[in-house]
Amino acid sequence: MKISQRAQHIQESPIRKLTALANAAKKRGTTVYHLNIGQPDIDTPPAFMERIVRYQEKVLSYGPSDGLEALKLAMIRYFEHFKIQLDVKNIVIATGGSEAISFAFNVVADPGDEIIVSEPFYTNYSGYASQCGLKIVPVTAKAEDGFHLPPLAEFEARLSSRTRAVLLCSPNNPTGTVYTPEELKAIGEFARQHDLFLIADEVYKEFTYDGKVHFSLLQLPGLEDRVIVVDSISKRYSACGARIGAVMSRNEEVMKGITKFAQARLCPPTLEQVGAIGAYELPHDYFDGVMAEYQKRRDILCRVLKTNPRVILQKPEGAFYIMAKLPIQDGETFARWLLNEFQDNNETVMVAPGEGFYKTPGHGKDEVRLAYVIEAAKLERAANLLLIALDRFQG
Repeated sequence: MKISQRAQHIQESPIRKLTALANAAKKRGTTVYHLNIGQPDIDTPPAFMERIVRYQEKVLSYGPSDGLEALKLAMIRYFEHFKIQLDVKNIVIATGGSEAISFAFNVVADPGDEIIVSEPFYTNYSGYASQCGLKIVPVTAKAEDGFHLPPLAEFEARLSSRTRAVLLCSPNNPTGTVYTPEELKAIGEFARQHDLFLIADEVYKEFTYDGKVHFSLLQLPGLEDRVIVVDSISKRYSACGARIGAVMSRNEEVMKGITKFAQARLCPPTLEQVGAIGAYELPHDYFDGVMAEYQKRRDILCRVLKTNPRVILQKPEGAFYIMAKLPIQDGETFARWLLNEFQDNNETVMVAPGEGFYKTPGHGKDEVRLAYVIEAAKLERAANLLLIALDRFQG
């Protein structure tokens, strides 16, 4: 018997595929500093847990397929801070940002259709596309341009009769790039000219540094029927395990379709939605300290890595990732060696091989993605471990 082609060919996650090696290193007594995954160590706000503790219903029953209205209302109030006006009909609560992206893919395209994405991109986009039977068509952004969007001519060159949407992520995972309003307005006009949807992954919208401000596609006038925004509380409130996301659009037909997908999977988790309401009701200055902490971590990681002139990186403008080019030939070989063979004082570091963040064959082989999500002292040690490892690595 054979399993499906989708199951055979779906891409392994470069973020998680080496977990078994990390676990084996820990069993040998080695401390592993995880820079491979965007799992923040900042405490989930107590307000999240307190709301769940106060939950009084005696039966944990099915909730609405499109999510609790109380959560939608809390989100509406939250987004008003950014001068983004939404209505409850514009929001469907999803089981994490992952399901939100799958909903967006399924609502705009049929099997065999194409989505244009600027690479490097969040690796799981490939997995979601495989599950939906879609094709990711890459447009390559360059490090020397700060990984900002390539010229529109390159998007034009990727168009086909099967193109249905452009997917953008800003602040970007894995590069930390924050797209400018001018870039987004230009890609919005491109979508209008070619009758395409615009899917925006904006789950890091709060995390911008050095005075940068995130501009949402929901703020583009005249594109209400084209824009679909994916949202999540995972990184916003350091609640990755809650699996609460959302799809937002002002296109009524899009939202009706997504609601039917939501009905097919019954409902998102109720208690986590209750907790999310508590988090969304926090005063907005909650993020001041969080952003300051991430900016400090970013600066530490950049400062240490730049002491090796053979390490090439762009200082991120947002999110909490760095895409670094290293003096190596293959990032996965290096990542495996770090976990299997390297240690300094019984410590090593785990990274995500860069090739998995590209669709174009051969791109990113000498790169790794690093997540600066561990406390400053540990992060500085992890960065120095990486430099020691590069001096020893013979691969």
